[in-house]
Amino acid sequence: MNFLVLLEYWRVRIVVDHDLKIPMRDGSLLSADLYRPETSEAVPVLIRRTPYGKSGSPGGASVDGPRLVRSGYALLVQDVRGRFASGGTFEPYWNEAADGADTVAWAVAQPWCDGSAGLFGRSYEAMAALLAAAEGPPGLAAIAPHVAGSGFDEGWTRQGGAFQLGFVLYWVLYDLLLSGAGLTGPELAEVADAVDRIDDLYRNPDAAADLLDRLAPFYRQWREHPGGDPYWRRAAPRESYPAINVPVLNLTGWYDIFIAGALENYRGIREQGVATTLVVGPWSHCVTGGIFPQRRYGLAADEQHLDVTALHLDHFDRHVRRRGSGAAPGPVRLFLTGADEWRTFPHWPVPGTEEYVLHLDGRGLTPGSAPEASGSDLIRHDPADPVPTTGGATALPGQFTGGDCGPLDQREVELRADVLCFTGAELTDPLTVVGDTALTVFVTADAAGADVTGKLVDVHPDGRAELLCDGIRRLEPAAAVGAAERRQDPGAGAAPAPCEPVEVTVRLGAIGHVFRAGHRIRLEIAASNAPRFDVHPLVVAHHTVHQGGDHPSRLRLPRLVGG
Repeated sequence: MNFLVLLEYWRVRIVVDHDLKIPMRDGSLLSADLYRPETSEAVPVLIRRTPYGKSGSPGGASVDGPRLVRSGYALLVQDVRGRFASGGTFEPYWNEAADGADTVAWAVAQPWCDGSAGLFGRSYEAMAALLAAAEGPPGLAAIAPHVAGSGFDEGWTRQGGAFQLGFVLYWVLYDLLLSGAGLTGPELAEVADAVDRIDDLYRNPDAAADLLDRLAPFYRQWREHPGGDPYWRRAAPRESYPAINVPVLNLTGWYDIFIAGALENYRGIREQGVATTLVVGPWSHCVTGGIFPQRRYGLAADEQHLDVTALHLDHFDRHVRRRGSGAAPGPVRLFLTGADEWRTFPHWPVPGTEEYVLHLDGRGLTPGSAPEASGSDLIRHDPADPVPTTGGATALPGQFTGGDCGPLDQREVELRADVLCFTGAELTDPLTVVGDTALTVFVTADAAGADVTGKLVDVHPDGRAELLCDGIRRLEPAAAVGAAERRQDPGAGAAPAPCEPVEVTVRLGAIGHVFRAGHRIRLEIAASNAPRFDVHPLVVAHHTVHQGGDHPSRLRLPRLVGG
């Protein structure tokens, strides 16, 4: 941008219209603020619909809203139904498709708009954009969902069958109730007290049941409806991929709590033949600078250095304004941790990978075939002393500083007797892993049920054990009891035959990482990860992890060939 153009850019005056009332199809009025360049010409509109208050930064946490306006767009920021200045009743998720479509239809019909629109936003806002896009409102030309999920069950309220207690309880109490819920003074004090004692509530979630039933009845509904239940389908982008026919810019982070959903959105929409791009950085849900307390990924990792606003402008200029601006960006741009550099790929899953298998072998990890000798380890699960959450793709009260998420050192938690560690040999050459990782493990579960958790760790030469990704798989009591019922007592005084082990696959998550020469690959297996996930079962239990022989437990990594 030369000096004269820059000067004209900063001369653009922004006109703001507060509290516009936009009618929905059921008669409800939703409130929005409109930012537009002072011009007599009609301009395209970018819309951000938020449950967190339209009076904040107009572009949200990552996008420079005034810059969008100075670049020639109107910016409409709306409180979703039942939040802050908008009418109606707030029911998370359920109204965003219809309300978003109605808002787009209203906006493109205004005299200040040229008839074209885009939707963008982070987190809930991004989900709202996806849901509205599936309605196909006239004039909608592109969307840019940032750290979005693909549904509100698996990957949002749940993962691997476990309830994401740490994130969901804090989100409801702090983000949805403490701000913008229209509570009375005593109710606000009650919620503030609950937030202050969130650690106690994580240990005893039932202590908040009365408060949540009164002020957030949807929370109980989320607990009572398992993942995959029809209850969730009316607000799941993954159910509507064929209906999303506008170009999509997906942005997410390796340590974002919704990364699995964002990657699913990219794949599902791309498979419909829709122009779709993907950017994945070394970020968590709230740490966008690539700087965590124990890890700095460098200046190139900062969202502002990358210029997320420019990514939005390029996307909307191409598809809303239909202006070309040089060569089109690559469809997939990934920040490879370990190498700490950006790489461009044609799509996701990244082509040119092969499955690299490491088998559990004693307390080691060995490539090649499974060891012939069988072995096992016993894990004691104590609900009063679960394995504490130590980083990862989560969102807990310390999420804004990165203290409770991301690439934390695991050495302290690895000292626990209820955490099994399996470590590979020192690497002589770099190993690049890009894609979805998984643990397949044979487990004899307690009849009360079990959680099987896994963590993929990069062990540095100095011993630092840096968490890359982790996951969980819940075995409900019915399945475990079914296995227990297979125990048959062959006669009086004889010991019962052992349960048959169950083959369990734990999705550990997606990574783009280079294990450097001199580093080691480590796998951790445990039976809890709290408070990220609710504790299960709520009684002392014992589980056996098998390896070798007929039970080839293994870690599966997508190795980039020639990477």
